[in-house]
Amino acid sequence: MEYRYLGRSGLKVSVLTMGTMTFGGSEKVGHTEQADANRQIDLCLDAGINLLDTANVYNAGVSEEMIGVALGESGRRQKALIATKVRFKMGDGPNQIGLSRHHIIAEVEASLRRLKTDVIDLYQVHEWDGMTPIEETMEALDTLVKSGKVRYIGCSNYSGWHISKALAAAGARHGERFVSQQIHYTLHSREAEYELVPISQDQGLGILIWSPLAGGLLSGKYRRDGGPKSGRHVGGHREPPVYDWERLYDIVDVVVGIADAHGVSGAQVALAWALGRPGVTSVIIGGRNEAQFQDNIASADLKLTPDERVRLDAVSRPPLLYPYWHQTFTANDRLGPIDSDLLSSYVEDFKRG
Repeated sequence: MEYRYLGRSGLKVSVLTMGTMTFGGSEKVGHTEQADANRQIDLCLDAGINLLDTANVYNAGVSEEMIGVALGESGRRQKALIATKVRFKMGDGPNQIGLSRHHIIAEVEASLRRLKTDVIDLYQVHEWDGMTPIEETMEALDTLVKSGKVRYIGCSNYSGWHISKALAAAGARHGERFVSQQIHYTLHSREAEYELVPISQDQGLGILIWSPLAGGLLSGKYRRDGGPKSGRHVGGHREPPVYDWERLYDIVDVVVGIADAHGVSGAQVALAWALGRPGVTSVIIGGRNEAQFQDNIASADLKLTPDERVRLDAVSRPPLLYPYWHQTFTANDRLGPIDSDLLSSYVEDFKRG
């Protein structure tokens, strides 16, 4: 298993992270009982995965509780890094939601109890809260780090300007800054390349990718001629939204072709592509059973050829938004390395006419 530093921190995390949203969940996203959760966690830890990702809102705290039981029973807490999140509604009260100091501190205490641990390794704000001053949020997170209840902080599902505001607020008070952001970024959904990947590279944030298989759409099971009879999208799951099914199937066709050439699953190809993208630290894998976890774990060893990456990049390349198409036309003589990660292939097309 390969390990990478998480942003500018000194913390090393495995390139694969174990996702636990199915723990105690519903059939829509997958339902994992405690015994199966114990085995899946052991499987991932034995494979060298050292980061487990959850959230207080996952099944109303049940996911955190199951992790606490699993790590406590196995005595493997010291081998695992735990990442959890805060932001969403956790009760009926008016202050049981958001990123206020009140809600953050109350919820970290609740998460610590459920996880049966004294410290959370990575505490992430789960979504933007435009009603709470960012200074209040960052100061509360800084307090948690200084108190020893949290070791590192990160964000998830922020926009570029949200991250800029948060980093500026932390810097103004010489407080703890985000070391990572958790985002949705796949062959199907590459919007993160416009702002989120560049700001991560520029500001030293690690990138954790949630739902790297687009809820199973990139696994190779969903094709033009049909798909599985069970799974998230069969059950009504709508993340990510699909605006162009023909484009998705074009991507899947290339994924499956490369997978067949390697004798592996389409899921492994999609995961390996994500692991090779600029700025990416780790991708979060999940599964309804051990076989899916084992297949996903194997992606860490899959090496795509340069030609295969070119093919995958070409079929999934998103259209340029403004100001990027304008920069491609008029600023291509002075693009920096981070700019070029996004724009180089478009610049080549422009120069060819």
